[in-house]
Amino acid sequence: MTKMRNKVYRALSDPTRRRILQLLRQRDMTAGDLAGHFELSKPTMSGHFNVLRDADLIQGSKVGRTIVYRLNVSVLEEALLALLDVFSIARES
Repeated sequence: MTKMRNKVYRALSDPTRRRILQLLRQRDMTAGDLAGHFELSKPTMSGHFNVLRDADLIQGSKVGRTIVYRLNVSVLEEALLALLDVFSIARES
């Protein structure tokens, strides 16, 4: 479990990846739709998608030649709750 959390925290450490997650919070998006929000090369965006998928923060479904990404909210919630516990921050019920 700790290894996966480390992957999540690493993924969250980058502002571009945090922005990708923000965009996916609004709706599922294709890789092309997401890339349109950034001035980054396709290989760079692909690297960000790989890190987020490896941390299980996003899931991709192939539709024809297009990949549609969606946010995996449960993994994000678990990582944030664990972080709150590490710093002994009280949670609201």
